[in-house]
Amino acid sequence: MCGRYVITNPVLKTERIVKSAIQVKDIQNYNAHPYQKLPVIKKYKNGNTLENLKWGLVPSWAKDKEFKALINARLETIDEKISFKKLIKNFRCVAVADGFYEWKREDKVKIPHYFTREDKKTIFFAGIYENDQFCLITEEATDNIKEIHNRQPVILKKTDVNHYLNLELSGSNFLKECNKPGLIFHEISKDVNKPSNNSNSLIQKVSI
Repeated sequence: MCGRYVITNPVLKTERIVKSAIQVKDIQNYNAHPYQKLPVIKKYKNGNTLENLKWGLVPSWAKDKEFKALINARLETIDEKISFKKLIKNFRCVAVADGFYEWKREDKVKIPHYFTREDKKTIFFAGIYENDQFCLITEEATDNIKEIHNRQPVILKKTDVNHYLNLELSGSNFLKECNKPGLIFHEISKDVNKPSNNSNSLIQKVSI
C-alpha cells in the first residue's frame, strides 16, 4: 500500500501537462498523508487541471458515517469492487509526487524507507476520485521492492499520463500493460512516523 509520500513544487512539475492550476501552490510537503488536500491532475474537455483533493475516499453510496475513508485501491480487483468500478471507468486522476514512504516489518519493529524513481524524475501515481476526494491505485510489488513491502503504488511515466486519463481507453487494462519506471530506496529516520514532522531531513538516508 501507500500511506505517505513527498511532493514539492507541484505546479512547476506539471506545467507542461496541465492547462491550469486551481488554487494549488508550489508547496514543500515532505510528509503528505491521508485526509490532507493534495495536488492531483484531472482531465476536462478543455484540458488538464491541477487541483487539490482530499486523500481518502468515502464512496457516495456509503451511508455509515463511520465508514473509513479508502486511501488505496487494488488494481487486480478494481473493476469488480463496488467502491471503485465506476470510478476507474469514469473518474480517473493522477497524483504528483517526488517519492513515497514504505515500512519494512522486522519482528515487531517497522523500519521506514524512502522510494524514488531510478532516474529521479517526477512520480505520477495513478488514482481515482469522487467529488473532492481521491485514492491511489496499488499493485503487487516488483521483485526488488518485495523485500520491503508486498504492494506498491501504480506509477505512470509522464508520457503515459494523458493515456490513462483518456476515458475512451480501459483504465485498468492500460495500467496492467504499460511499462512502469524502476524504483530505488533507502532507509530513513523514524521521524517520518509523526505526520506533523515535515522537512527534507525525513528523506535523508540514515547511516547504518
